[in-house]
Amino acid sequence: MLTANSCASALIWGCVLLGVGIFTLQNDIKEIAYQDSLCICRTYFNYASPALFHHSKLLQAIYGYATVVYPHRLFWQSAKCQLSAICLIWIYCWIYPLGFMFSSEMHYIYNVDNQICQLRLRLSFPRIYAVCCVYIIPMSIIMLIYFKLIRYVHGMSNHTTPANTLLRAKRQLKMVQRIVKIITILLILGFPYVLFLLISFFTTPPKYHFRIAYIFIDISMVCVIVVSFQFTDPLKASIMKRIQRSPSTTVPAIT
Repeated sequence: MLTANSCASALIWGCVLLGVGIFTLQNDIKEIAYQDSLCICRTYFNYASPALFHHSKLLQAIYGYATVVYPHRLFWQSAKCQLSAICLIWIYCWIYPLGFMFSSEMHYIYNVDNQICQLRLRLSFPRIYAVCCVYIIPMSIIMLIYFKLIRYVHGMSNHTTPANTLLRAKRQLKMVQRIVKIITILLILGFPYVLFLLISFFTTPPKYHFRIAYIFIDISMVCVIVVSFQFTDPLKASIMKRIQRSPSTTVPAIT
């Protein structure tokens, strides 16, 4: 269930990025340089969708940690608990942008050069709030869980532990390692975005900073989808089975 939620959030984020790219291309071709009625909606999805993806990975990491450290507490492993956690994450990720998107003070502007509505380029609470909700909080917790899980599994290896328990712990550690690899890809390819964000705190960033940053973000999204497909064995097996399945043909009888 958590894996399906992660795949769904990745698909939503990918569709949002694709939609932003298509809109920007159309405006460039038509030479449109003014804000349309859906600009604020695209900005809303730009902040909600990546937060949803990162928090879906956070849920998977928490599940792996709870399964290893508290194996006898089966509540977290139940479908009801996982569904409740997924619903809470979805509600949070779709609500948090409302705090600065639709407040009485206009925190966002339309950037003509980049054809996008964005938070004002300055050091402000809404921008720091958005960065913390989307990136810093979920990624920091994932890394903390990863290092705590490494220490716990190494401690299990140094003590007498049933083989099945140790094997399950190593399997969950491997799953969290895969999440960390995905987060690392996002951090590396998201560096231009972070750089331009820091520059905007002190001075004016380059003219086409968001276009440059979004090229790297789009590349990172493709890499994440490919890596997620490679790491998700059931999904990979299902898709490969469908690809390799040849259509049945009926050979007419010769009389």
